[in-house]
Amino acid sequence: MADKANVEARHAIYPSLSGKRVIVTGGASGIGEGMVEAFTLQGAQVTFLDIQEEASLALVKRLANAPFKPDFELCDITDIEAFGQVLDRMLTSLGGCDVLINNAGNDDRHAIEDITPDYWDERMAVNLRHQFFAAKAVIPAMKAAGSGSIINLGSISWHLGLEDLVIYQTAKAAIEGLTRSLARELGRSGIRVNSVIPGNVQTPRQMQWYSPEGEAEIVAAQCLDGRIQPQDIAAMALFLASDDGRFCTSHNYWVDAGWR
Repeated sequence: MADKANVEARHAIYPSLSGKRVIVTGGASGIGEGMVEAFTLQGAQVTFLDIQEEASLALVKRLANAPFKPDFELCDITDIEAFGQVLDRMLTSLGGCDVLINNAGNDDRHAIEDITPDYWDERMAVNLRHQFFAAKAVIPAMKAAGSGSIINLGSISWHLGLEDLVIYQTAKAAIEGLTRSLARELGRSGIRVNSVIPGNVQTPRQMQWYSPEGEAEIVAAQCLDGRIQPQDIAAMALFLASDDGRFCTSHNYWVDAGWR
């Protein structure tokens, strides 16, 4: 990962994000880690939650010299009561919330014949339910401030109709509807709601699914060469969260290298 000096040399700096209070779900690894790092290096006050304690503590340690050291809460988002309590602690610690990044999710593969009602409910809790309840938790603080940005992480997968991802893709499709609905409900309060739609991002988790040949197939299907990185997704989120994106709401923003 890049240090702050290199980030400032190569990437946009958004003065409006300095000091902003940011909550990230699923921030320990992959795209979430990229989000935590990107907002922290913008001078934001970031707190994130994740079920991966070791990876989370390592991230906090790595970013310890940032203007505001990020904070971490251990949390299983499928435990909705505990999830709500953690969000309440985060809001109290930060004194509010300016930006919510609904990133947490799990794309474990699953065959139709293996799906039970319990598995369906658990997957929906991991990939969809928490996004609504996280938004619900931060809305009062955002309304009190007269502004806020909620960014939901969707997925290109359901647009492509990939195999062995029925529940995941159903949840990710619903996120786009959730985004539109919340944006309409909250816009007059100054709260913007958008979705970021990643393509196939080269993270350690994703690499377990793809051989070199599989990666080559992904790149061949893209309009652009190369593999998308977590910081590419974070770059879009930074813009949408900043004052530069002040009239962006209710839409999906694709970062997929033109994968069709």
